[in-house]
Amino acid sequence: MAKTTLSNLKYSEGSRKRVKRIARGQGSGHGGTATRGHKGEGARSGTHYRPWFEGGQMPLVRRTPKFGFHSPFRVEFQVVNIVTLEKLAVDGKLGTGKVSPEVLHTVGAVAKRSVPVKILGVGEMKAKLEVTAHAFSKSAAEKIEKAGGKAIIISTPPKK
Repeated sequence: MAKTTLSNLKYSEGSRKRVKRIARGQGSGHGGTATRGHKGEGARSGTHYRPWFEGGQMPLVRRTPKFGFHSPFRVEFQVVNIVTLEKLAVDGKLGTGKVSPEVLHTVGAVAKRSVPVKILGVGEMKAKLEVTAHAFSKSAAEKIEKAGGKAIIISTPPKK
């Protein structure tokens, strides 16, 4: 067998398919309407079918029954667990022992400064911290106060 070099490389048999060349005359097999069919929106230039368009059939989104309720007043919280606060305290990232949403944002515990923060009671708390947040779960407030700290609720900003 001949040695393979850059000058004699070839694609594997069947790995390359010929391009379908449309609108190149009747002899090509794709002349005439050029695979666009007869009349209708798809036959014209500048066509744009929306992804949910089903050819005049009643669209799926309108056929399916609607149920349930979505409150326009729902408040999305960023959650921080007690275990996270404990870890930050052990690592010395909380400094004075006063924790607020701004402090949590600067240490990277929450992503956004504008979204309210809720403290959840997952984990154990040993550090004495004064935690200020928009909401607390019952277990989180109990654990903070049991460790000798304070759980201070601040008002939730209005939804924009």
